[in-house]
Amino acid sequence: MTDASLSSSRSGWFSLVSSTFTAVVVGFASTILVIMEAARNVGATPGQQASWAAALCFGMAVSSFVLSWRYRMPLITAWSTPGAVLIATSGAGISYENALGAFVVAGVLMVVAGLIKPLERAIEKIPAPVAAAMLAGVLLRYTLGVPGAAMAMPWAVLPLVIVFFGLRLSYPLYAVPVVVVAGVAIAGLGGGFAGTCCDFGVTTLEWTTPAFDLETILSIGVPLFLVTMASQNLPGFAVLRASGYQPPVQPALLVTGATSVALAPFGSHAINMAAITASIVTGPDCHPDPGKRWLVAWPYLVFYGVIGLMAASFVAVLGAMPKDLITAIAGLALFSPLMGGITAMMKEPRDIESALVTFLVTASGLTIAGVGSAFWGLVAGLALFAARHLLKRN
Repeated sequence: MTDASLSSSRSGWFSLVSSTFTAVVVGFASTILVIMEAARNVGATPGQQASWAAALCFGMAVSSFVLSWRYRMPLITAWSTPGAVLIATSGAGISYENALGAFVVAGVLMVVAGLIKPLERAIEKIPAPVAAAMLAGVLLRYTLGVPGAAMAMPWAVLPLVIVFFGLRLSYPLYAVPVVVVAGVAIAGLGGGFAGTCCDFGVTTLEWTTPAFDLETILSIGVPLFLVTMASQNLPGFAVLRASGYQPPVQPALLVTGATSVALAPFGSHAINMAAITASIVTGPDCHPDPGKRWLVAWPYLVFYGVIGLMAASFVAVLGAMPKDLITAIAGLALFSPLMGGITAMMKEPRDIESALVTFLVTASGLTIAGVGSAFWGLVAGLALFAARHLLKRN
C-alpha cells in the first residue's frame, strides 16, 4: 500500500468515525430526556427507566449493524422520538405493563407491514399533511411546557433558550447537544440536583412481562406504529434514496419490527429507521466512496453499545435534575421537529382543513373510551380528507 493510499484509508476511517460519533451524540442527547419522561409517565421505576434506555441503545446498535453489513449500505436505525413524545403526553394513567404490551403490538404491526405489501402501501398512502399534523399535535403539547418552565426557573431556562436559538442561527446541528450539556452544568452549579444523585454502574436489562389492554393498544400501540412509520421510517428511506441508495424496505421493516418486539419487555418502545441522524452518515462528508459508508455500522455498534452499558448512569444524572429544567430542555429539543411538522401539514393548500382538524384534535389531549387524542386526531383528519375527496369525484 502506497503512502497516499494509506493516508486516504486513514482519512476515510477518521471521517467515518467522526461522522458516526456526531450522529450518536446528536441522536442520543437530543431526545434522551423525552425517553425518560415517557418512561416516568407510565410508571417505570428508575431501574426500568435505565433498562428502557439500554434496550433502545442495544437494539439500535445491533439492528444497524445487521442491516448495514447485510446490504452494504448505511442503514442506520434510531428510537422513535415522536413515539416517545406520544407516550409522554398520552400515557398518564397507563400501567407500565400495559404500555409494554402496546409496544409489542406496535412492533408486530411493523413486522406485518413488512410482510404484507398492500398494508405497507396503505401506510405510505396516508396523506402526508395528515400524518404531519398528528406529529405536530403530539409535539405541540410538549413544547408548550417551555414558557412555563422559563417562568418557574428563569435563571436556568432563559440562558438555555438564548444559547439554543443562537446556535440554530449558525450551527443548528449542535444546538440540542450543547443545550443538554449546558443544562446539566447549570443544574450542577446551581445545586439543582436531587440530594440522592447519583449512583453509577453497568446497566442490566430488566424484564417485565407485558400485559395487553385494548384501550392502551388503541391509545398508544396503534398511534405509535402509525407515527413511527409516517414520521420516522418513510423519511428515513427518503434520506437513503436522496443519497443514491435503494433501501431494502421490506427487510428493514422486518428487522426493526422484530427488534422492537424482542426488546419491548425490557422497555424499548420502538426501533425504526433513522432520518435526521442518517443524513449525517449517508453523504460524502462521511466517506467519499458510497460503497464504503456502510462501515459506519462498526463504530455505531461500539458507541451505542457503550452508551447502553452506561445507561443507568445517564438516567441517574438526568433523573436527578429539576423537572422544570428537564421540561425546558426536552421542549427545545423538539422545536425543530415541531417546525417541520407544521410546515409539512400546511404544504398542500387543498389539505389544510383536514390537517388542521387532525392537529387540533391531537393537541387537545381528548380521550374517548380510554383512547387517546393521537388516535382520534388521525381518525378525524382521515375522515374529513376522505369525505372531501369523495365529494370532489362526484
